[in-house]
Amino acid sequence: MAGVGSGYDLSTTTFSPEGRVYQVEYAVKAVEQSGTVIGVRCVDGVVLAVENLRSTKLLQPNSLRRVFAVDRHIGIAIAGIGPDGRQMVSRARSEAQNFRNVYAEEIPPSLLAERLASYAHVYSLYWHVRPFGCAILIGGWDETSGPCLYIVEPDGSGYKYRAYANGKGRTAVRTALNKLNFDQLTCADAVSEIALMIHQSRDIAKDKPYELEMAWISEVCDRQFARVPMSLISSARQRAELEHQQMEGDASPGADAAEAAGTNVMEES
Repeated sequence: MAGVGSGYDLSTTTFSPEGRVYQVEYAVKAVEQSGTVIGVRCVDGVVLAVENLRSTKLLQPNSLRRVFAVDRHIGIAIAGIGPDGRQMVSRARSEAQNFRNVYAEEIPPSLLAERLASYAHVYSLYWHVRPFGCAILIGGWDETSGPCLYIVEPDGSGYKYRAYANGKGRTAVRTALNKLNFDQLTCADAVSEIALMIHQSRDIAKDKPYELEMAWISEVCDRQFARVPMSLISSARQRAELEHQQMEGDASPGADAAEAAGTNVMEES
C-alpha cells in the first residue's frame, strides 16, 4: 500500500517497523499548522496568548476564541483543531467541578494537567477513536507554588514549562523566549514581548490577517483568570509593529551598502 504510512497509519493501535504511531504524528502536524500559541510564566502570574488567523474578512471580529476559563484560577489556550480543543476544555471544566464537589476546594493546576494528559492518552490507545488534534497550554495559580504553566501534547504527555510556544511561528518564538529574563519579567511586560514575538514570526506577504487573544492569571486580577484588556493588547500590537519596522529599517542600510559594494565590484571587473 503506497503512502506516507504504507498502511501503518490506519489505526492508533498499529506500530510501524520503526516503532512510530503515525496517527499521533499526524495530530502533532495539525497542531504545528495552527496559529501561534504562547504561554509565559512570569514573576506575578501567567500569560496565555493565541494568534487567531482570520480565514475570511466576513468573519465577525472577536468571534474566534482559543483561550478559555476552566476555573477561577485556571485558563487554557488551544493550539491545533478548535473543536478538539473545546472538547478538552469541556473535560477540564468537568474535572475541576468534580474536584470542587468532592473536596470543597479548587483543583491544583498540576493535578488537572495530569488528568487531561491521561484523558488525551486514552484516545491514542483504541482503534475506534483517533488522537486529539490539539495541544493545550494550562496556566494557573497554585496556592503552594504560585503561577505555573503546563503543556499537554496530543500523545498524552504532559510537561511543566516556564515558557512554551507552538503553531506556525513556534521556531522563531521559542528562540525569542530563550532570551527573556524570567526572574524579572512581569505579566505587563510579557504582553508587549509576546505581541512583538508573534508579529516578528509572521510572513506579512503570505499569512492571513489575525487577531491577538490574550488572558492572564495574575496578581493584577487577584490571581484569577481574566482576559487582558483590549486597550492593552492594541497598544502592544502597535508598539510591536513600530519596533518591527524600526528593526527592518536598521537592517536595510547595511543591505543597501552591501548591494552597492557588489555593484562596484562587478563594474570594476
